Amino acid sequence: MRVARSFSELRTLLPPSRTVRTWLVPTMGALHDGHGALIDRAKSEGEFVAVSIFVNPLQFGPGEDLDRYPRTEAEDLDFLEGRGTDLVFLPSAGEIVPPGGQVTVSAGPAGKLYCGVSRPGHFDGVLTIVLKLFHLFSPEGAIFGEKDRQQLFLIQTMVRDLNLSVRVLGHPTVREPDGLALSSRNRYLSPEERKQAALFPSLLERTATRWSELAGRDPEERLALRDDLSRSLEGAGFRVDYVTIADRQTFLPVTGPEIPPQAFLLAAVFLGKTRLIDNRELSSGV
Repeated sequence: MRVARSFSELRTLLPPSRTVRTWLVPTMGALHDGHGALIDRAKSEGEFVAVSIFVNPLQFGPGEDLDRYPRTEAEDLDFLEGRGTDLVFLPSAGEIVPPGGQVTVSAGPAGKLYCGVSRPGHFDGVLTIVLKLFHLFSPEGAIFGEKDRQQLFLIQTMVRDLNLSVRVLGHPTVREPDGLALSSRNRYLSPEERKQAALFPSLLERTATRWSELAGRDPEERLALRDDLSRSLEGAGFRVDYVTIADRQTFLPVTGPEIPPQAFLLAAVFLGKTRLIDNRELSSGV
């Protein structure tokens, strides 16, 4: 496994893109088995797997956890070597975010919804750095987790709208035995909060099941499940950031009276100071 910390080192270590199929897994470090699943997927798709580790300051707003976001470089490098990673890119903030930089990517209207409401500018920052990584690596493809469905949708939209020659694939969320989605932020949870956190995916799953059971019924009855879930989460001790049902094709909120055949149940909650996100696919029941 080779490690590059600058653009110049990266250029010397990357294989020729025309002869070797390179796949990229962008991360912010503090790696866990969810990242490992993305790496394994990249290995199944290509011949050369590159992983970037960069805690992106552009995607953190005022008062968010940029300074306390876990940074575990030594452990991450051991993890990546054990997973058979070919190349790791570890740039400094000054290397990839130039001082005084003015040009960024706009995530568009969908980037201002859901997570974009409580984290204004978050997705602009995500897309700006992902686009830079795509330019630097010129990969055949990149793998992102489906835990952040909004992020995945926006990256795929950017690739489509800007005519980028990169395949962007989503990989199913990797979960703990009790259903909690693996996340670097889970380490913030106290032991009591960690037990409580298992209720989050359980309530989402219950709502998704009920959505299918109500197929063909009054759309308002199905859409009321959104508010029912929000109340259930609050009752379970979570502070709800948002609960929404989003059209899979447009990512706009589903408000009725028409119910699209494919949708997502999306939610973000706080448990103590820790913010958790998760989602479920909603079946039309037909």
